[in-house]
Amino acid sequence: MKQLFSTAIASLLALGAFAQKSDGTTKSLVNAEKDFAKSIAKNGDKEAYLDYSSPNTLVFRPNPVNSKTFYTGKSGAEKDVTWTPNLAKVSRSGDLGFTTGPYEIGTSEKKYGQYLSIWKPENGRWKLAIDLGTESNKPLASVTPSFVEPKDHVAPKFLNEREIKAGKDIILTTEKTLNTLLKTHGIAAFGGFLTSDARLLFPGNEAIDGKGKIIAFYNGMISKINLKTTGVDKAIGSDLAYTYGVATIDYKADLRESFNYVFVYEKAADASWNLIVQAFVPAER
Repeated sequence: MKQLFSTAIASLLALGAFAQKSDGTTKSLVNAEKDFAKSIAKNGDKEAYLDYSSPNTLVFRPNPVNSKTFYTGKSGAEKDVTWTPNLAKVSRSGDLGFTTGPYEIGTSEKKYGQYLSIWKPENGRWKLAIDLGTESNKPLASVTPSFVEPKDHVAPKFLNEREIKAGKDIILTTEKTLNTLLKTHGIAAFGGFLTSDARLLFPGNEAIDGKGKIIAFYNGMISKINLKTTGVDKAIGSDLAYTYGVATIDYKADLRESFNYVFVYEKAADASWNLIVQAFVPAER
C-alpha cells in the first residue's frame, strides 16, 4: 500500500511537471500559462512573476521594465487576477510562442482588459519574455479559442551570431518599411501587413479581430502613426517574431498620444512577414 501511495504521488508530481514543460507544442504553452495563473491565485503576483520570468523578461507597467527588478522591489502581492487565453501559437522550432486573451482584476470593483504574453523556453520550462495588459471595458463578445499547433518541427542546430542577427534584421527592415509606408500612404498601409485573422489590442476596446475590422478601427479614429522600434526577437525556425517600441499616434480629433507597443509577426507562404497581433499600452513620460 505504501509503495502504491508513493507511486501515485510520483505520478501526480510528474503530471504537474509536464504541465510546465516546454515540449514545442502550443498545448504545453497553454498548460504553462494555466499553471502561472494558479501560482498567482495561490502565491500572489510577485512570487509568480519572479518564478516565471527569465533574467531578461520585460513587463510593461506601463513602460517596459525588467520583470525581476520590478517584482523584487514590489511591495505587497496581488492575487485577485484572472485571465483566459483564447489565442495561442508556438513557432515550428518551439523556441517562441504567444498567448493572448481577456483578464479581470479585483473582486467587488473589477477592472477588465486584454493581455499579450510572449514566451520562450528556458531549461525545459516556458518563461515569459514579454508581458503586457491594456485596459478595456468588460468584454461582451464571445471568442472561440484558437490554439494553433505548429504544422511541423524545424529547428536549425548550428545558427551562429551572424545568422541570428541577419534574421532579426529582416524583421527590423519589415517594420521600417511599414513605418515608411505609414508616413507616405497613411493608415491604409497596414492593409498590406496584416494577416486576415490579425488581432488588435488597443486601450479602451475589446480585442479587435480580423484585418477588415482593424483597418476600419484605424480609419475611424487615427490620422497618423509613427513607429520607433527598440527591440526585436525571432524564432530560429523563422516563422514567428516580435518587436516592441514606442508609437506616436495622431488622432483625427487633433490629439497626439504616445504608446508602448508589441507586435507579433508571422511568416507567410510567400516568405513575407505579416502582423498577427498588435498590442498598445499608453506610455508614461
